[in-house]
Amino acid sequence: MFKPEVLSPAGDFECLQSAVRFGADAVFLAGKQFGMRTASANFDLDELKKACDYAHKNSVKIHLTCNTLPRGYELAGLPVFLENAALAGVDAFIIADVGVMELAKKYAPDVALHVSTQAGVTNHLTANTLYNMGASRVVLARELTLDEISDMRAKVPKELEIECFVHGAMCVSFSGRCLISSYMTGRDANRGDCAQPCRWKYHLFEENREGQFFPVEENEQGTFLYNSRDLCMIEHIPELIKAGISSFKIEGRAKSSYYVAVTTNAYRHAVDEFMKNPDGFVLPDWIKEETEKISHREYNTGFYFGSEPGQVTDNGGYIRHYDVVAFCESSDGLTANITQRNKFLVGDTLDILPPGGIPFNTKCLKLINESGEEVDSAPHAMEKLTMNTDSKIPAGSVIRKKK
Repeated sequence: MFKPEVLSPAGDFECLQSAVRFGADAVFLAGKQFGMRTASANFDLDELKKACDYAHKNSVKIHLTCNTLPRGYELAGLPVFLENAALAGVDAFIIADVGVMELAKKYAPDVALHVSTQAGVTNHLTANTLYNMGASRVVLARELTLDEISDMRAKVPKELEIECFVHGAMCVSFSGRCLISSYMTGRDANRGDCAQPCRWKYHLFEENREGQFFPVEENEQGTFLYNSRDLCMIEHIPELIKAGISSFKIEGRAKSSYYVAVTTNAYRHAVDEFMKNPDGFVLPDWIKEETEKISHREYNTGFYFGSEPGQVTDNGGYIRHYDVVAFCESSDGLTANITQRNKFLVGDTLDILPPGGIPFNTKCLKLINESGEEVDSAPHAMEKLTMNTDSKIPAGSVIRKKK
C-alpha cells in the first residue's frame, strides 16, 4: 500500500518552517509572480533559494505554484521566472495553463510538472492526456467523489501521481474558477487576487422601495448563500489512501504558521498511524481534536462521499476555541524562553503542541520579562519572556490557551 505525501502550504518563511518542523513531506508555495495567492507574502528569488535549501536539508520537497491564467502581455516574463525557479531548486511546478506547461518543459526541463486543480481534471481521459504531455501529477478537481478517484486511479498509469485537497477552505465555484470577485471588486480570483465576496453578507432590495431591504436569511446577520464550509478529511484517512491518492494537500497559503503547524502535525500523525496498522487503524482522539483547535468554518467532507450541505447559511464567521499565546524559542529543563503572541497569566493551564509530537498540558508557574523582573502576566505582543512550568516544553513548540 502506497504511503501518501503530506503536502502543506506556506505563504512565508515562518509557515515553511512550521510545515517542515511538524512533518510535511513537501510544501507548496509561490513566488512573487504567477501564483494564486497575492495576499500572502510569498517568496522573492533569494527567499525561494533559501526556502529550497532549508527544505532540502530536511528532506522536504518544494512545489512552486505557477497556476494563474496569464494574459498575453504577461507571457514575456515567464521564461525567466521558470528558469530562475529551477535554478533556485524547486522540485515541481503546479501549473493550470497548458501553454505555461509547454514553456516549463522548454525552460525548466528538469522540474516536475503538476497540473493544478484550476485545470479542472475530472476524468481519466484528461489525466492520461496531461500525462502524455509531460505531467507527473494531476491535482484533481475538488468536486470528485472517492469512487470517481478510485476509478481514475485504475485507468491512469501507476507513474502518474494523484493529488487531492484533504483540508481547508472550499471555493464556492468549480475548482476555484470564480468571477464574483472580478465583477464586484475588479480583483481577479484567477490571477491570485480574490477578495472573497462569497463570504460577505447579502440582502435583497426591492427596486421601487428605495432604502428598504428584505433579508433573505435565517437570522439578522445577513445571507450567506455562497459561504462554503471548510473541508476536513482527518477521520477518513483509510478511504483516501485506499482510493489511491498519492498526495494529501492541505489548503492555506494565506493562513498562519500556527494553522500550518496544527494541520500538518495532525495529518502527519494520522497517515503514520494508519500505515503502522492498516487493518486495525483507529484514529486517536487527540488528532481529531487538533483540527478543532484552529480557526475554521463548520467542517464537512466536501464532495468525497457525494453531495452534502456545502454552505453555512446562518453565519459567515470562524469557529475558534483556542488562542496562540506564545512560541517556545528554547528551553532548559522546566524553564522555557518564549516569544509572546497573546495575553496569558501566571497560573494559566497552557496547551503545548511540540514539533512532531502529541499535545500536552502544562501550568505557567512563573514569568520573567527581559528586564529580569517577575511579572504576573504577558500582555505585550512579541515580548521575550522566560517561563517556568511543571513540564518541559521542547524548542519550537506552539503554546496555546483555551478560550
